[in-house]
Amino acid sequence: MTETPEAEVIQEALTIIDKALSEMLHRELVSSNEVSDVLLDLRTVLVKQHALQA
Repeated sequence: MTETPEAEVIQEALTIIDKALSEMLHRELVSSNEVSDVLLDLRTVLVKQHALQA
């Protein structure tokens, strides 16, 4: 089955967020808790939207 453009965008966003979370957790000059909270919130919203469209 071919993914819809929306599903592709969501998957790409999730990949970017996952990568950013991984990188930000290792930075000392960025509040990793704050960045992680924001990125996790975004990820949660995207996952819910993706699940609704599935």
